[in-house]
Amino acid sequence: MKDTDAPLPPDALAGRLTEVYDLVGPLYRRAQRSVEQGLEADGLSVGVRAVLTLLHRNGPMTVPQMGRAQAISRQFTQRMVNDAAARDLVESIPNPAHRRSSLIRLTGRGERTIAAVLDREHRLLREVGGDLTGTDVTTCLRVLGAMLTALDHVDDA
Repeated sequence: MKDTDAPLPPDALAGRLTEVYDLVGPLYRRAQRSVEQGLEADGLSVGVRAVLTLLHRNGPMTVPQMGRAQAISRQFTQRMVNDAAARDLVESIPNPAHRRSSLIRLTGRGERTIAAVLDREHRLLREVGGDLTGTDVTTCLRVLGAMLTALDHVDDA
């Protein structure tokens, strides 16, 4: 099929998006293994890393907010927050908007830890190459975002 800038009909779009899914699965698993290997030196799990990254990018959040942002259960997120708190990477602070749901924020140690992790990952990602343009990456983000939005209802079932 020839690539064009015209919107694809639904059946053609479905076929092309299947190609994306076929790449995303192995990409995710390889990236997760790479991240896990890099985190071993820090003693972090992928789940704790995800919590630290969310807080680094968004500032203080509640456990339910973090769970929704990651499309994982509140209970799993709470376990990851508890693990991070036990290592003095995060702390609970009062939430002015909701008394019963505290905000979680990075400690100084947590900020330094996630900054080092993200810096190490950034150095690895600099090696991607492939003559990719900003337009390529913007288009990729748009496609993946649309695919994620289309699956939002799956968790509601």
